[in-house]
Amino acid sequence: MAESTPWRLPIPPFTDKRSQKSFIRTNERIRAREIRVIDENGEQLGVMAPFDALKIARERSLDLVEISPNAVPPVCKIQDYGKYLYEKDKSDRAARKTQKVIVIKEVKFSVTVDEHDYQTKKNQAVRFLGDGDKVKASLRFKGRQMAHRDLGYKIINRLIMDIGEAGIVEFMPRMEGTTLHAILAPNKKIPVAKPKAVATEAPAPAPVAAS
Repeated sequence: MAESTPWRLPIPPFTDKRSQKSFIRTNERIRAREIRVIDENGEQLGVMAPFDALKIARERSLDLVEISPNAVPPVCKIQDYGKYLYEKDKSDRAARKTQKVIVIKEVKFSVTVDEHDYQTKKNQAVRFLGDGDKVKASLRFKGRQMAHRDLGYKIINRLIMDIGEAGIVEFMPRMEGTTLHAILAPNKKIPVAKPKAVATEAPAPAPVAAS
């Protein structure tokens, strides 16, 4: 009787998600039967077999790069693959620089906040909203202060009213444990006011004395 081999789970092949995401078919790796070809000058060469397109690319000392794999048929371009990767990386880095990252800034209050401290926190919230960030206004109750939650609601609601059109309420005031909080988002419809340049009048010319 033959010995039975122990049952084992198959080990999945190792895949690098980063390389998988950035994988681009080039040259002999292009598997489509037909492709639409664009040359290095942007001219349409028509639909042909990858073998014929690769032959043209080799004659010009260039590569055949698949730039639109989901098109029917896929679109490939004759170009320098190394230069293509460099330009793509350059444009990706530029896009990341211009992308605005939304940050939530927290402004903390207390039930016993005085007027000066309240105004300081309110001005911080307005500045954060003007910079394009969201604001989390939070107020924590300590001990017996939980019996006076209405005072906390008055402070947060006053902040919402005082901020006015600088922000819009994304989450109305609500309790989470012993903390009351609300979230405000920048009002994109209201442009940020820029300081106006003050025009200075030129001094009037001195009267010329009659000779």
